[in-house]
Amino acid sequence: MIWQIADLLRGPYRPPQYERVMLPLVVLRRFDCVLADTKDQVLAEYARRKGGKLEDDALDRILNRAAGHRFHNRSPLDFQKLKGDPDNIHSHLTSYINGFSANVRRIFEYFEFGNEIERMHDADILYLVVKEFCDVDLHPDKVPNDQMGLVFENLIRRFNELANETAGDHFTPREVIHLMVDLLFIGDDNLLTKEGYAVRMLDPACGTGGMLAEAQAYMRRHNTAAKLYVYGQDYNKRAFATAEVVTVFRPVCRRAKL
Repeated sequence: MIWQIADLLRGPYRPPQYERVMLPLVVLRRFDCVLADTKDQVLAEYARRKGGKLEDDALDRILNRAAGHRFHNRSPLDFQKLKGDPDNIHSHLTSYINGFSANVRRIFEYFEFGNEIERMHDADILYLVVKEFCDVDLHPDKVPNDQMGLVFENLIRRFNELANETAGDHFTPREVIHLMVDLLFIGDDNLLTKEGYAVRMLDPACGTGGMLAEAQAYMRRHNTAAKLYVYGQDYNKRAFATAEVVTVFRPVCRRAKL
């Protein structure tokens, strides 16, 4: 279904450019579905706190708590409501994104998605694309996090193939990452057996963060009493934006932009 929506971009975009629109919109729709259950609570809390002493990070923390996640959206808009005003959808979509907490806004800044909103608006395809995304149900009850990861892997692989990129520009296959993580931990008995043991891991070219996410998943399977703090950096802002998506959902994950 997502790939069929990408075909709507043909004309204003060449196929290798589809990822500039599709990856941010998949992320945005996922956030929209995740926050749907607590949207009313967040809006009520924001109305109560608006104009008060709390602002910026302090206000974000309060609203995150109301949302039940490490992020929130304080805009009254959502994907369904965006369909209600086709003539102004570009300004409404921008307003909706600006309603997110700072950590999510940073993701879309790295994606440079504001430029694509204007480009789609000028080409008169923005409303059509957003309307189609409303039918893509990415609620965690329907699409768990592991399946969501597979969606990203599949989309990025196909976009790279369209661009005729070399193998190093693709996602490292999940099976290869599993093997590499097994080798990384094979001699670390303390981390795998002791309670309260804490270590840090750095991936200096983390790309979309697959290695770090799998390392944390490995720890959850083998020793939940230990702490693994992961750090990553990458030169490519779009790849880093995808890694930041993982950061939002994994509170013990830390990443710093190169």
